[in-house]
Amino acid sequence: MPAHFSRRALLGGGAAAAGVAGAFVAGRATEESHAAAATPSAPASYPFRGAHQSGITTPAQDRLHFAAFDVITDDRDDLVELLQKWTDAAERMMAGDPAGTVGPVGGPSNLPPDDTGEAIGLPASRLTITFGFGPSLFRTDDGSDRFGLADRQPAALRTLPHFPADNLDPARSYGDLCIQACADDPQVAVHAIRNLARIGFGTVSVRYSQLGFGRTSTTSVDQSTPRNLFGFKDGTMNIKAEETDDVSEHVWVASGDDPKAEWLAGGSYLVARRFGMTIEVWDRQPLGDQEAFVGRTKDSGAPLSGGGEFTAPDFDMPGSNDTTIIAPDAHVRLVHPDFNDGVRMLRRGYNFVDGTNPLGGLDAGLFFLAFVRNPDTHFIPIQTKMAANDALMEYLKVNGSALFAVPPGARDGEYVGQALFA
Repeated sequence: MPAHFSRRALLGGGAAAAGVAGAFVAGRATEESHAAAATPSAPASYPFRGAHQSGITTPAQDRLHFAAFDVITDDRDDLVELLQKWTDAAERMMAGDPAGTVGPVGGPSNLPPDDTGEAIGLPASRLTITFGFGPSLFRTDDGSDRFGLADRQPAALRTLPHFPADNLDPARSYGDLCIQACADDPQVAVHAIRNLARIGFGTVSVRYSQLGFGRTSTTSVDQSTPRNLFGFKDGTMNIKAEETDDVSEHVWVASGDDPKAEWLAGGSYLVARRFGMTIEVWDRQPLGDQEAFVGRTKDSGAPLSGGGEFTAPDFDMPGSNDTTIIAPDAHVRLVHPDFNDGVRMLRRGYNFVDGTNPLGGLDAGLFFLAFVRNPDTHFIPIQTKMAANDALMEYLKVNGSALFAVPPGARDGEYVGQALFA
């Protein structure tokens, strides 16, 4: 079966395909997802190759499968070969094709297929696949330089500080490599990670993974603002792809930012934080208190100082009890660019519910993902302030944390991250 064979063709794209897709999309058939599907400008698929990796400024899809990996070989050539194979497979899957050149049913019956097959009949679903490199890929905790990359490690790529209220689980934190797969269909995102992990067998092992079922950020002006599990609109002030000047200033690493890491120019840094939410405690708080903690109304998302969702907050407007109407510890105040040297992040977080915890409550929260030009200026100061002073932190418990360098996009004939190994 040729390399360009589409996985859609296996079921003819007809009723059977619709039935499979519908069964897995039913869990998140929102008004927003219907609007996105009906938008004439929304493509059926995105190209893998380009100046930047997809899945950053791409309009945020509704489903996530994120995975971090440990490299279990010390052979540099094996690592490069894996990145080459991952590049080829990612390009095929983003186009709606199988992960392998043969496909899930086209090979000999006495050999395992080179695609696992659960995406048979499903379209590309706007799948994006984004790769990142963790600090331990360059230098392990004991200082080992396994792949001869230590002298090319970006200065900003390191273990994040331990912020107040962090209760990190090492099994949910960091990793040598990461892959972010986003799609409109959860089965397509899972298929991508499953097949990339399968290709990496013997070279990498999965350290942890996270499923997300609803985006909590807007990355395009064509998208409406979604809600987090506290019930509030999330990401109102998020950078939009159409704000090209802000994207250049706050998201993409520029040539000259780090002389020993020129390979990262055109890329970004990815911050991943797993915020567990104490849902049951939050749900017992009065509406007025919830809005005071956030600094916005729960209905429209407007700042408590008045106006609509996108009205600039008036942080000086007086309120009751000799304080401002937007409290000093309100979330919107503490993270606003006006109080953080004007810096902004491009967020692509997702809601998650992973069953119940040992106490019988929901293991639920926000898998925070943000792309920034420099974590030292665009994330760490804001997170430090938020962790120490934000009223919402009483209801948030961070149990996973990671930082990755996201290389620029792969051009024709290149594999992802090739400039690092040149």
